[in-house]
Amino acid sequence: MNKTKLLRRAFCAAAFALAATGGAWAQQTTMVMASTTSTEQSGLFGTLLPAFTKATGIGVKVVAVGTGQAIDMAKRGDADVLFVHNRAAEEKYIAEGYAPRRYPVMYNDFVMVGPKSDPAGVKGHDIVEALKKVASTNAPFISRGDKSGTDAAVKRFWKIAGLDHYGAGYKECGCGMGPALNIASSSNAYVVTDRGTWLNFKNRGDLTILVEGDKRLFNQYGVMLVSPQKYPHVKSAEAQKFIDWVTSPAGQQTIASYKINGEQLFFPNAGTDN
Repeated sequence: MNKTKLLRRAFCAAAFALAATGGAWAQQTTMVMASTTSTEQSGLFGTLLPAFTKATGIGVKVVAVGTGQAIDMAKRGDADVLFVHNRAAEEKYIAEGYAPRRYPVMYNDFVMVGPKSDPAGVKGHDIVEALKKVASTNAPFISRGDKSGTDAAVKRFWKIAGLDHYGAGYKECGCGMGPALNIASSSNAYVVTDRGTWLNFKNRGDLTILVEGDKRLFNQYGVMLVSPQKYPHVKSAEAQKFIDWVTSPAGQQTIASYKINGEQLFFPNAGTDN
């Protein structure tokens, strides 16, 4: 075999080894995030995660489900980091030893949307009174019923209202925020949604925001590392880098900069006690 052929073979072998190494490196630097549908369906992750990857070289695979399902996924060790919005459930998750601590990241709010004609007369700033009117008029109301952060919030509001029956129009879809909004739009029903998903929702039909501004509609998001003590296989270094970045000035500014039609969807508040 002549020298040229030997060099060519050596070059190909080196190129193959480099490609294999590069593929392994790429696999090692991709982590799994269990998160809510609102962070994805609002479009936030389309801005936030590429900025994180650009800053760190770490890719993120998102599994977007309801908060309850995301927490269950993390409890099985099937994720590296958890990004959700149900503080009571998050604190319980930590108390059970599944995460070392919780980091506040950002907030927005919930709103009730419904048909512009507002047949139940809910328009105002009191979510509990609005639900009472929905129930008393048997107005159509779509509830997610999927153990998500939004679902947990709505159940809290119904509990405060002190009602055993939510009206003949109450239906649970067992679905995410986007599908719930689509059902409400097609049936002119009332529904509670996070504002971010609503602002990014295109199929509004006759729906409009009717109830907002109640302090009980505050919607906080937190991020947690899945415990490497319980699950040694988790990519704790990569997950902690995401936590450090998303709570840093760079990550917080990226969150603040995400807008739709000039309206900010999420408000960073890392370092607070929310």
